[in-house]
Amino acid sequence: MEIKNSFLSRLFKTKPETQEAVETAEPEAAETVKHSPVRPVAEVPAQEPPQHRLDLPEDHAIYALCALYREQTGLPANPELSLEGPEGPCLPNKAVELPRLLMAVTSSAGRRLKQTRPPKSNGEEPPAPPDLDAQATVFLTKNNLTAWLLVYPPVGNGKPLDREILKQALEKQQVRFGVDEALLDTLPQDPARYFKLFPAAKGQPPVPGVDGQILEKFPRIRDRKPVADENDRVDYTNLGLIHNVEQGGEICRIILPTAGTPGRTVQDREIPAKDGKAATAPKGRNTELSEDGQALVASMAGHVEFSGKNFQVKPVMDIPGNVDFSVGNISFLGDVCIRGDVRSGFTVRATGSITIDGVVEACTIEAGRDLVVVKGVQGDSQAVLRAQGSIFAKYLENCCIYAKQDLETECIINCDVYCGGTVTVHSGHGKIIGGKIHAGQMVNAGIVGSRIGNRTDIVLGGQPCEDYDYELLTKEIQDLEDALKRTERQPNSPGKNSRMAKMRMQLTLNRSKLEAVEKERELQPQDTDEPRSHSMKCRTVHPGTVLNIGNVIYHFDDMYSPCLARLVDGEIRLI
Repeated sequence: MEIKNSFLSRLFKTKPETQEAVETAEPEAAETVKHSPVRPVAEVPAQEPPQHRLDLPEDHAIYALCALYREQTGLPANPELSLEGPEGPCLPNKAVELPRLLMAVTSSAGRRLKQTRPPKSNGEEPPAPPDLDAQATVFLTKNNLTAWLLVYPPVGNGKPLDREILKQALEKQQVRFGVDEALLDTLPQDPARYFKLFPAAKGQPPVPGVDGQILEKFPRIRDRKPVADENDRVDYTNLGLIHNVEQGGEICRIILPTAGTPGRTVQDREIPAKDGKAATAPKGRNTELSEDGQALVASMAGHVEFSGKNFQVKPVMDIPGNVDFSVGNISFLGDVCIRGDVRSGFTVRATGSITIDGVVEACTIEAGRDLVVVKGVQGDSQAVLRAQGSIFAKYLENCCIYAKQDLETECIINCDVYCGGTVTVHSGHGKIIGGKIHAGQMVNAGIVGSRIGNRTDIVLGGQPCEDYDYELLTKEIQDLEDALKRTERQPNSPGKNSRMAKMRMQLTLNRSKLEAVEKERELQPQDTDEPRSHSMKCRTVHPGTVLNIGNVIYHFDDMYSPCLARLVDGEIRLI
């Protein structure tokens, strides 16, 4: 027993235990310490294990070293191998670093344990262990952004831990950047300095650059829904369908990308950083980048519009007054803004949107997109308004309306309406009186019909716009064929040949249009037997109103208020 105490005292440079304590020691325990180390029991309260803690097998070499140290000094010696700091981007990846740490600890602990056990001679007592200085090993994370210190205690008369041992260990691994000098000063006096990982150096992670951004000053999607005020009136002058911009006006602000900030490893090596990616400017027709590249500007004055992939500036024709003999007919590739009225007998055509601040009389208006008539239409049974988009008007009276999408107005009187979407007549007077309304989806109105029983037809479903185009083109083709036959019977003359050539060209053009309309009708999905989405909703419906849904007809002989009519089980029902 005295031999054992002398060995442990020399091994860890501590005074031997008293003779009484030695005599009470169990021999089996001594043999266990020497030959079969076991995992020590933690003396701290149980708590949730760290996320990056290394769990070692019970027969690991570090437990033998801990057991010897604990047996000699009476101090707790539990390995705390946890990568829990420093906080921030240097915190290692658990799945990557823990296997690397296991290999490093196993290697260093195995070598240290082997040094404390010199080989035995046959039949002789084990020789005294060599004097070993305290040992510090350095573990570097894979990205070289953190260096960790693991310290083993001295053996025999070895040199105790000091700052010089720590510095030499760091220098051996070329750790020079971000060294925690305060830790190097205090660690040699720390009671829990052994068998524990300490973050000794922290590198500087690279900071990637910020990607460029686009700040858009015009909306991509135009909200074309009119908003009624507290008096149930709609201001059709403020629908925001046209966004004007001057030449050189800014459409988008371009925020340039920033360069990345390089990082630095604990070995003082630079880590390159990625620069931010430049934003792609949504540059379209009639737009260009500013000289400094930080803005997308208009190269001409016009209307800003998002085409699905980029912004473009479309030309806008601005008519300061009325469309009359002082202006003449208008045919424009772009948007048209008319500040006054459109007088009878004139035609306005545009590939874009048309906005009319005044009144439309007996004339023809054709818009490639939306049509807005702020003060309404007095058509005298001759006005024709066509829009490939939607139509918004204060009121519609005695005219023919063609809206590929939706129609919204405050009053419809004696009009033929062909609308591919929904007809809304709800604000203001909210009346539909007389005429025929063809709506592809539904009709939502305040009052349908009149007290005196004016016939008002509501037809829901089908393809109103395509049917209208088909009937119109068929009639024009028939009229041209009849006119061509009459011209052929006339005496030959230079004027006759010129007229016939023009009629044949127009006839060929109309036939091509008719074929296109027929193909479009075939591609359109057909209504089911009972299209429940087709409905007429109104506050009041008067006698004389005729409702047609899917070729099922219902005559209103009495007044209903309110009324919601749908096709159910092959018949129109009022809900």
